Amino acid sequence: MAFFTKLRERLTRSSSKIGEGLDGIVSEDAAPEASIPEAPAPEVPVPEPEADKPQIAKPATAGIVGRLFGGGKVEEPRRALDDDMLEDLEDMLVQADLGVETALRVTANIAEGRMGRRVSATELKELLATEIGRIMAPVARPLPLYAKKPQVVLVVGVNGAGKTTTIGKLASQFRAAGKSVVIAAGDTFRAAAVEQLQVWGDRAGVPVMVAPHGSDPASLAWDAMVKAEADGADLLMIDTAGRLQNRQDLMEELAKIVRVIRKKDPEAPHNTLLVLDATTGQNALNQVDTFQKLADVSGLVMTKLDGTARGGVLVSLADRFGLPIHAIGVGEQIDDLDAFDADEFARALVGL
Repeated sequence: MAFFTKLRERLTRSSSKIGEGLDGIVSEDAAPEASIPEAPAPEVPVPEPEADKPQIAKPATAGIVGRLFGGGKVEEPRRALDDDMLEDLEDMLVQADLGVETALRVTANIAEGRMGRRVSATELKELLATEIGRIMAPVARPLPLYAKKPQVVLVVGVNGAGKTTTIGKLASQFRAAGKSVVIAAGDTFRAAAVEQLQVWGDRAGVPVMVAPHGSDPASLAWDAMVKAEADGADLLMIDTAGRLQNRQDLMEELAKIVRVIRKKDPEAPHNTLLVLDATTGQNALNQVDTFQKLADVSGLVMTKLDGTARGGVLVSLADRFGLPIHAIGVGEQIDDLDAFDADEFARALVGL
């Protein structure tokens, strides 16, 4: 099943929230367009049937006016695009986690040149998908691959965001594409994370470097860079422990990992991926702001879009930070993480 087919099926909470909101906005104070009644077919004298001759029933035909104008089909309700409707639209977008600034910008663009025009819910969804796609298009970029070996990819995020699973899926996908990968299990304080990476490594044929429980993750990162370089690996993916952005001690530890990596290679890490949990809503913006200062985040991965009504936060993130969105996840299977496509996401988000 194509990934974005699954996205449309699984992004039900977000798309239902936005889609139903748009339906409600248009139906408020709106009435269906007057439909043209179907003209009756003229009466034609029917001759008496001849005896013993089988009769073939003739299908009824619509009147010519009815055929020209759709046979009396009732159109969708429409509402004039005015200030009240725009205010309703702004409120709905804010509630869908697009954020105030983004909601204002989107509604202003929709209104431009259309004030007073009567629009249906479907037309409004198309307009909204176009505006969201326009915001998302510049940030829809796959994780870049460089000639540099090893390309060091540091993966950061708060507890429970899905870092370990994301590393496993990406490593498997890179391995399937012919790249040699090494994983460093840098979450040395959580045995479950190490075990999970080892399972993914076994499945994908990717070596996983581990260290004793509670040991210094910066030291492991250094050792992993030495091994990846010696093995001629294309990519080294380094997992890190979950950090709460309000825990200064944990954030300092992350900064130490970055400093140690740069002692080995001043240009490393070549990518710093921040994994975000879509269910956190607007709190994701605070996480990006904090991690960007400490770890120089180069791109985002958004997980758990299938379990939230807050998928609109991805639009807010793109609008505010402009960081590349490399991938999004909608489940636990390896093919439930894929490259981000702006137009497909926009249409799925609004329920098209």
